[in-house]
Amino acid sequence: MAGFFGLFNYEKEGPGISKNAPKKKTFIVFFETFFRNFWKFIIINLVYGIISLPVLTNGLAAAGITNVTRNIARDKHSFGTSDFLETIKKNWKQALPAGIINTLVYIILSFDVYFFYTASEGIMSTIGLGISLCMMFIFTVMQYYIWTLIITFNFKLKQVYKNSFKFVFINMKMNLLCFFAILLIYAVNIAILFLLQAYFLAVITFELLIYILTFPSFRYLLVQFCIFPSIKKYIIDPYYAEHPDDDIEKRQNLGIEVEKKTEPNPDGEDGGEEEPENVFED
Repeated sequence: MAGFFGLFNYEKEGPGISKNAPKKKTFIVFFETFFRNFWKFIIINLVYGIISLPVLTNGLAAAGITNVTRNIARDKHSFGTSDFLETIKKNWKQALPAGIINTLVYIILSFDVYFFYTASEGIMSTIGLGISLCMMFIFTVMQYYIWTLIITFNFKLKQVYKNSFKFVFINMKMNLLCFFAILLIYAVNIAILFLLQAYFLAVITFELLIYILTFPSFRYLLVQFCIFPSIKKYIIDPYYAEHPDDDIEKRQNLGIEVEKKTEPNPDGEDGGEEEPENVFED
């Protein structure tokens, strides 16, 4: 059974390992990847926290950390902070408004949940609360995809949200696994606060420190392990099945195996056919 309880299917071999060697389970690869880059992630998390602190710039921070964790999850080298900032520079026109939109949507949905939860008992309040919670779940899962689609492909912002919505249902099994794994981490931390409430100030200080230094990269890396195989299957692979010789270097940079098929020109000259538009972000 491949992966974590058979749900992951994101296997890769380490450098220098024979192709016939047994492949590690994905959750083992995930933790090895995280701890191998632990100190790099601490710096990245601090940069992420500083940039996202004004709230309305959280989209910029999300785009930056997504690029770093995506590359590391694909077992490709990342320069860390420089890649983080370069990604913001290249994608701020979409990342900034996306962050503002997401913040506003969460404010509206949070108000709806609070309103229906505190409203007088009745069937309409229950239905309204259920719908609001479902919408919040869907929009939360969309966040897993929004930033990867922004930094990876030449999509308009409307297409980013449309495709992110589709992936909520296309990749539901992995989305649920990721969602509840992250939810479990929150639950454990809250439980620790209740169990050690006599030392509340010291515990909350320690947990905040751990959160700031480790959790952002842990969460974004986990998301990449869960969603990228689906993005590759439904966007990247179909496109390059029709355009096998496009974006060779960019696909290799994402750790995607490429078999370049070219037919030599008997005249020794390049063909004059127009190249199709690349799917990857330049």
